[in-house]
Amino acid sequence: MLHSIIEMLHSIREMLHSIIEMLHSIIGANTGENNRILIRGTVVLMKKNVSDFTDLRWSIIDRVYELVGKGVSLQLVSAVHADPMVYEKELSQTKKKANGLQGKVGKPAYLKGRITTITPLTAGESAFKVTFDHDEEIGQPGAFIIRNNHRSEFYLRTLTLEDVPGHGSIHFVCNSWVYPADKYDTDRVFFTNQTYLPSETPGPLRGYRERELVNLRGDGIGELNEWDRVYDYAYYNDLGNPDEDPEYARPVLGGSVEYPYPRRGRTSRPPSETDPNTESRLPRRKSLNIYVPRDERFGHIKMSYLYKGFGLLHEFEAPGDSTHNEFDSFQDVLDLYEGLQFPTPQVIQEDRSAWRTDKEFAREMLAGLNPVLIRLLQEFPPESKLDPEVYGNQNSSITKEHIGNHLDGLTINKALEEKKLFKLDHHDTLMPYPRRINTTSTKTYASRTVLFLKDDGTLKPLAIELSLPHPDGDKFGAVSKVYTPAEHGVECSIWQLAKAYAAVNDSGYHQLLSHWLNTHAVIEPFVIATNRQLSGLHPIKKLLDPHFRNTMNINALARQILINAGGVVERTFYPSKYAMEMSSVVYKNWVFTEQALPADLINRGMAEKDSDAPHGLRLVLDDYPYAVDGLEIWSAIETWVEDYCSFYYKTDEMVEKDSELQTWWKELREEGHGDKKDEPWWPKMHTVKELIDTCTIIIWVASALHAAVNFGQYPYAGFLPNRPTISRRFMPEEGTPEYEEVESNPEKAFLNTITSRQQALRGISVIEILSRHSSDEVYLGKRDTPEWTLDATPLIDFEKFGRKLADIEENIIERNGDQRFKNRVGPVNMPYTLLYPTSEDGLTGKGIPNSVSI
Repeated sequence: MLHSIIEMLHSIREMLHSIIEMLHSIIGANTGENNRILIRGTVVLMKKNVSDFTDLRWSIIDRVYELVGKGVSLQLVSAVHADPMVYEKELSQTKKKANGLQGKVGKPAYLKGRITTITPLTAGESAFKVTFDHDEEIGQPGAFIIRNNHRSEFYLRTLTLEDVPGHGSIHFVCNSWVYPADKYDTDRVFFTNQTYLPSETPGPLRGYRERELVNLRGDGIGELNEWDRVYDYAYYNDLGNPDEDPEYARPVLGGSVEYPYPRRGRTSRPPSETDPNTESRLPRRKSLNIYVPRDERFGHIKMSYLYKGFGLLHEFEAPGDSTHNEFDSFQDVLDLYEGLQFPTPQVIQEDRSAWRTDKEFAREMLAGLNPVLIRLLQEFPPESKLDPEVYGNQNSSITKEHIGNHLDGLTINKALEEKKLFKLDHHDTLMPYPRRINTTSTKTYASRTVLFLKDDGTLKPLAIELSLPHPDGDKFGAVSKVYTPAEHGVECSIWQLAKAYAAVNDSGYHQLLSHWLNTHAVIEPFVIATNRQLSGLHPIKKLLDPHFRNTMNINALARQILINAGGVVERTFYPSKYAMEMSSVVYKNWVFTEQALPADLINRGMAEKDSDAPHGLRLVLDDYPYAVDGLEIWSAIETWVEDYCSFYYKTDEMVEKDSELQTWWKELREEGHGDKKDEPWWPKMHTVKELIDTCTIIIWVASALHAAVNFGQYPYAGFLPNRPTISRRFMPEEGTPEYEEVESNPEKAFLNTITSRQQALRGISVIEILSRHSSDEVYLGKRDTPEWTLDATPLIDFEKFGRKLADIEENIIERNGDQRFKNRVGPVNMPYTLLYPTSEDGLTGKGIPNSVSI
């Protein structure tokens, strides 16, 4: 009944509005009032996605507000004429006062038809008209103030003004949630798509520019609510849950020499009851409600599928299976896909057994899920960098006798000289941990794998070394055993297990370090610092902003259910409760400048500088798909960034004198990556080149590097035997029941050693979610708003960037079809596409989103 009344009142209001407009035209013709100039605009917004009675009630009340002449008001702010009134505003936590002129503010204009139907159950964008009276004292609008007098928020996409006298169309790109006005202490202000360095900002806009940044920084204290827009820093002190169980206590990461770490976004939750240094946690059912600034939250499309996906995670069981929590055979694993419980991973789509070959095992180090770790072997035997005073002799026990007869006629020294030997080395990273990890249900080794480059460009594994700490203490060195390839009998089954132990090491390293630490965690401080210190008018904010989309939200969600104590990672990967601690120790060696792809390849010995080679680098291994595709992407990003930055910064002096830029870089180093603030390798940010190099690294890490290590998770690791995440018993020794099982039933022995059924189902479920593209994804070389800047030259350069990426797609397709490049497809007949820039939604194994958004 109430709904019908509101609809009737709305119809009456529209009819009265039409009559008033007609009368106004008649009166205006007689009084000359029609000579006034109107500026017509279009507002694009998205109403809140609602599905409950409370929101429906507010929707009806909002309709009443609309009928009585309230609703959403907008006021234009002049970029050229200041209000004669001097304003004073407390601009910082230090209570420093600043005086200045604010731009002339026009009369309020209201949206017409803010609500035309009851708020739908699915959110979608709608366009609304707004009309402003042109005021010559306003002149060129540079911003607008918006007030939401409704009871619920909406997402403001854009405002476009048409036929502004002397200026034509003016675009405001907003992309922000606007809550009811009583939720804010100051007005919400949005600027045009014009770009200004701080010193170039028109006087009437400078106060607004500075005040907006003050609002985004917050005051560092108090509770943060969902409508808040505050970006602030905190340590990783929210992973443990000692209130639930002392077993779930975890060290604070960040702020100490022992456990350094990048900063995360502050959530303002109170301390736990049992440990004042640990932040309390949200109940699992409220995981998606963890605080991040409202504009950093997922859109409704991604939120919907994440809510559904993570909501289905549970302790998987297998009714009717004789061993309940174990796979009896590889066919048991394959039944997961043949029964359509899960999509078939690409790695077994063409061939169900090719993943077991040595050639595929080696190929995935170059074109698989973790292609960022393989190194050129430059000394034999491989040496350790662990402190011998603490860990004794940790050098490799692989000898000439293990590999000397498998080098295609070369001596070891000659193979080293010709750069034919490579290694996948997890030894030093893991060796401090097995003594503790192996007290849990996990039984793991620290591994080294040595490989040889054949004449056809493929790698073959020569030996795998599995090491444990000496039982008498670390200072006595390692206890190691070396395994070599075999094709028949029990020796073949033992070799398959050796590869599995190495794969377990690599899976954990990939998830915790290559993926989480080196993309998700290290990028978040850049997101925070950029929003705190760079105005929306700043060219570098406009450049980087698309590459930060959803990062804070996915990281917050990860802290809540994935990397937390007792979370999915601890229950699914071998480091168990020591997982995040281990990532902190590895962060000690993180160097920002080495995140550049060329620097990384050189550091690993996989490339050498060569001015005559493409991109100035010559790859040591020509058929290295990740490096070949990656260098093309890197070069395209670098060219785009150079074109863009050079347009706004003509001299090094302009970089040095950019106050916002310098404050941003200082805060990033001293706060965001504060445990690394004294490192000598940080760029000084004194030159245009340093700015270009820095922004190129940020964009590379957030887009292409993350894509390379994320979206292959399900295609490669969705079949757990190919990428096991846990080993549950040690290598069987002759004379034991486990060894007899290897002899009598090698498949069951293999499956009883690696990830269990329950762990596999949990892990597969998670990586299926994390490997999917949502339909609202925005890919590298694209923007969600074409009018993201007013400047024509950057728009042209961005189009050129997009065309270059399209050319790279063609190059990737061509290389994948070239039979000379055997590492691009491999025995599993799975083309390497993880750095193919675009994608459809779903599980595609390709596509480079702009940001770490999943």
